[in-house]
Amino acid sequence: MNVPERIDIFLDTKSYGVVGASSNRDKYGNKVLRCYLQNGYRAIPVNPKEKEIEGIPCVASVLDLPDDIMSISVITPPTVTEKVVEMAIQKGIRNIWMQPGAESPAAVEKCLANNINVIADGSCLLVVLGYHEH
Repeated sequence: MNVPERIDIFLDTKSYGVVGASSNRDKYGNKVLRCYLQNGYRAIPVNPKEKEIEGIPCVASVLDLPDDIMSISVITPPTVTEKVVEMAIQKGIRNIWMQPGAESPAAVEKCLANNINVIADGSCLLVVLGYHEH
């Protein structure tokens, strides 16, 4: 499967977890969350240190996401991404988009070994969906 096909499958789910969501509007973890919201998607921030971000209640980890979330965006350091993938496998997540800088070869390999649709080629959700700063 090529990257555009992987992205189409990812964007077909309409509800997302944003792992590494941030309350700091200058950080990518916040921009990705707002990008989903700007495009009419349901997005749930994942951050163990925050109660809510952009008015949406946070969950502490991937394991706490609602069961209907099958896709996550990951905006974390590569070592954290590897732990996120482990939790995603446990949770039954089907699609993982590692934002540029979050990728780890070990995490990508683990996704592929577990039949998870993974995007980790440097593609950026903000570019694909057309994010605008408000």
